[in-house]
Amino acid sequence: MSETPYLELAQALDQLEARMIAEQLWSSQVPSAEALQSTKPFCVDTLSFEQWLQFIMLPTFRVMIAQALPLPTQCDIHSMATEMWKDRHLEVQLCIQTIDKIISGQVAS
Repeated sequence: MSETPYLELAQALDQLEARMIAEQLWSSQVPSAEALQSTKPFCVDTLSFEQWLQFIMLPTFRVMIAQALPLPTQCDIHSMATEMWKDRHLEVQLCIQTIDKIISGQVAS
């Protein structure tokens, strides 16, 4: 895999973090170790969606980028965002949609 998807993804992750902070979706309190160990999709039984983004998704993708690990070939987090937030946090949803497109190879390099 070329460096470009990693760079695009890193920039998109930074944009997502900035939007989450701007929209007050960023938490200064880290969930418990038990909450982070959930095996349910999006940790729906232990975390809010924004906590999952901040404490699971973002760090996981950042490790993959830092270690040049293979990225998934499909991503559909935006569907969960629209389900969770409906017509709220639209700019955050756009950031998530961009991440989905980068992972799924739908963004021109």
